[in-house]
Amino acid sequence: MPSETSTTRLTQAERRERSRAALLEAAARGLSRDGYSNLSLEWVASEAGYTRGALYHQFSSKEDLALAVVWWVSRSWQEEIGAVARQEDDPLAELLALARGHAVYCRKDVARVRMALTMEFSGRDHAIAHALASLEGAAIARFAKLVKEARRKGSVPAGPPAKAIGAGVLGALEGLMIQLAGQAPHDVALAERLVLGLVGLTPDGERRRK
Repeated sequence: MPSETSTTRLTQAERRERSRAALLEAAARGLSRDGYSNLSLEWVASEAGYTRGALYHQFSSKEDLALAVVWWVSRSWQEEIGAVARQEDDPLAELLALARGHAVYCRKDVARVRMALTMEFSGRDHAIAHALASLEGAAIARFAKLVKEARRKGSVPAGPPAKAIGAGVLGALEGLMIQLAGQAPHDVALAERLVLGLVGLTPDGERRRK
């Protein structure tokens, strides 16, 4: 049986994890809505149900909090969308599952973190900008890999470089979600059509005529 000390430590760890998750979620909502410059740490702490002191016990600064939010949202997206899409046994189906899942994810009030921070930190030599660039590169690489695999299988026609299509998919999806986020079911339907068009297919999955 666990000792009283180990039980106490576990309880403390659980409490710390719960408070951290609540602060991250509140900060994600604030960043999505107001951006980094306008984010108030007092508001984040209050929104999460904690004091500012409790926030600083978890995060050393506003920058530290925002950076943690970037990775927290990324992990959330991967768990809810990325991992599920990987269960598809066809690359085109996986690509479309990512698009549909992203549209659904963008209905959340924490989904605009990356877009909001990109607007403020793009082109800057800053830890947040570097984290965003790393995540963007990983997303484009995943899309490009799926396009290449789909081409090898013959389900997607030849066309522009796969990396260019991957970048186009990411940019177009994010632009679409800025306009349509939460407008179900049109957000999902148009996300799928967008991807099909970029890879050279019609909405019903047929090859476009040249």
